[in-house]
Amino acid sequence: MATSARIGYQTLFKTGNGASPEVFTTLAEVTGITPPAMARDTVDATHEESPGAWREFIAGLKDGGEVGLELNFIPGGSATTALMAEMDLDGPLASKNRQILFPDGSYFSFAGILTGFEPDAPLDDKMAASVTFKVTGKPTLVQA
Repeated sequence: MATSARIGYQTLFKTGNGASPEVFTTLAEVTGITPPAMARDTVDATHEESPGAWREFIAGLKDGGEVGLELNFIPGGSATTALMAEMDLDGPLASKNRQILFPDGSYFSFAGILTGFEPDAPLDDKMAASVTFKVTGKPTLVQA
């Protein structure tokens, strides 16, 4: 059977404007995307009569994790301008709807708060930036 694997080329990161209907804008010059790293806590429910003295656990709260981006850092570019403006947002305005659109039309949809913007200007390589978003609530994977 032939593989269905694909490279990540043409995967896009988009941010919504909060309008109705919502319009999503693609962040420019993105070179790599790490989708949500979801996790679930476990809660120790062990008690004095747990069978065989084995610990028992129950499912705890879920966490949408973080989304990471790498992009070309262009000081006066649209991506830098948008990210710098977003870092100034506080309270509920800091959470925006996001999408990671894959080449086949599938996408992750989530609300996220910009928590990190780290530009780098090395002597002998391109300028780049790392960007981190904290997922708030449940991320959804919509299949094409």
